[in-house]
Amino acid sequence: MKKTGKVILVDNDPHVCRAAGQTLELAGFEVFCFLEAEPALEEIAPDWPGIVVTDVRMDGIDGFEFLNLVTQRDPDLPVIMITGHGDVTMAVEAMHNGAYDFIEKPLSTKHLIDVVSRAHEKRKLVLDNRILRARVEEKEGLESIIIGRSAGIAQLRRTILNIADTDTDVLIRGETGTGKELVARCLHEQSSRCRKQFVAINCGAIAETIIENELFGHEPGAFTGADQVYIGKFEQADGGTLFLDEIESMPNTLQVRLLRVLQERSIERLGGSRLIPLNLRIVAASKKNLRQACEEGQFREDLYYR
Repeated sequence: MKKTGKVILVDNDPHVCRAAGQTLELAGFEVFCFLEAEPALEEIAPDWPGIVVTDVRMDGIDGFEFLNLVTQRDPDLPVIMITGHGDVTMAVEAMHNGAYDFIEKPLSTKHLIDVVSRAHEKRKLVLDNRILRARVEEKEGLESIIIGRSAGIAQLRRTILNIADTDTDVLIRGETGTGKELVARCLHEQSSRCRKQFVAINCGAIAETIIENELFGHEPGAFTGADQVYIGKFEQADGGTLFLDEIESMPNTLQVRLLRVLQERSIERLGGSRLIPLNLRIVAASKKNLRQACEEGQFREDLYYR
């Protein structure tokens, strides 16, 4: 049977827990039974795709405290309270404190399934709305940065959203002034790396003699005047995004080292012997056709296909 949703069931009576759990499983739910609230809390996080059914009277954390802790993590997560027969005061208090509904003991199989099913429908609607709202906010954010209504601009925004949160390295091609760095920054801002650094370097604006040091950094004594550790752009971008603009201008010897970084995701500083692991995404940009540059021997073909 296809599972229709997840249920966390908490009751310190193992017989009630087992019977109610079996009832819900036969109805198609995926049930996680707990005799105490503490271990159940460890399973609950914002956007958890399920609902909670809990007894009120329990040792340790009781049902009301558990309800409060659950709603702190996600105020929209439905919590169904199980109360004693005829305990109207407790039922009213449960609803006042934010419970989705309450069920009296002894549990009615049909009523239990009906209430849990309705709670799941509400939970699904809430989560679907959150996803749609997030997509709208992302779209509006991009539209305020990459402005335009043409089919090409609309496709560009869709492409950015589709690939932003992947770890795939990206090559952006475009003429000077077409906004290649803007696209690179949007890829970074729309990704899970957005809280880390976006580090940009123009490979065509830095002398060949110093670009290697700028990228890889150096250890003390690596060369005359190197008195202390220098952290290069690769390490500065660790956890985030490194943007290599005008990559077609990168010297051939440095292209070899970049290829190795892409393959191994680690570097050695100049004058060093220790491999430093990296977790970063590389976005490169070129105003030239790099495929043609490969055919002309101006750019490494193995690097192009990485």
